Amino acid sequence: MRWMSRSCWTVLFLLCAVVLGLAVEQAEVQSNNEKLMNPAALTEKAPDTFQAKFDTSKGSFVIQVRRAWAPYGADRFYNLVKNGFYDNCKFFRMVQYFMVQWGINGDPKLNAVWSRATIPDDPVKQSNRKGYVSFAMGGKNTRTTQIFVNFDDANIQLDGLGFAPFGTVVKGVDIVNGLFAGYGDGPPEGKGPDQNRIQAEGNAYLEKNFPKLDYIKSATIISEGKK
Repeated sequence: MRWMSRSCWTVLFLLCAVVLGLAVEQAEVQSNNEKLMNPAALTEKAPDTFQAKFDTSKGSFVIQVRRAWAPYGADRFYNLVKNGFYDNCKFFRMVQYFMVQWGINGDPKLNAVWSRATIPDDPVKQSNRKGYVSFAMGGKNTRTTQIFVNFDDANIQLDGLGFAPFGTVVKGVDIVNGLFAGYGDGPPEGKGPDQNRIQAEGNAYLEKNFPKLDYIKSATIISEGKK
């Protein structure tokens, strides 16, 4: 039996390293998904201030959160980012001069549990001006996982409807503004992605019908103030 050459050993070592790396990554994803299947356990109090970095298909942007602005919203956002909920989520609603919205997971099983995991409303202490970030909602005490960035100061009209900003985009504003907007709003206003179908079918629906949508590669907490 002939001995393997040094180059062969090198290739074998690199292949093993790649396989091991993929296995570790898959294990981490599975662990995060198991945690995310139990929203009631993800209620850690957020720091007074923190930053969340979103690495996307267009580039990176950073959201600065101030818990005092909207404590319930800040805590929910902190737990979602920290546990990987927004990873691989699509920016499914991009309306120029209005807002960009995301926060429906690519896995329908996660959507099924999180759609029932509502948080109480926060008093509106800041206005929905350009660059400010708020949770989407469909009425009183209905906030779950969807958030949006305001594109125009005219959105202060949302203040009276109870949309409570919890942070601002402090880096990568050009990235946020440049996200793909070609599909427009969803029904009934437009022909863009249907939120009910995203909830039920996940990324499979979006990738088949709206392949140009930008998406989040990963979201991470990059700095924290005191708790």
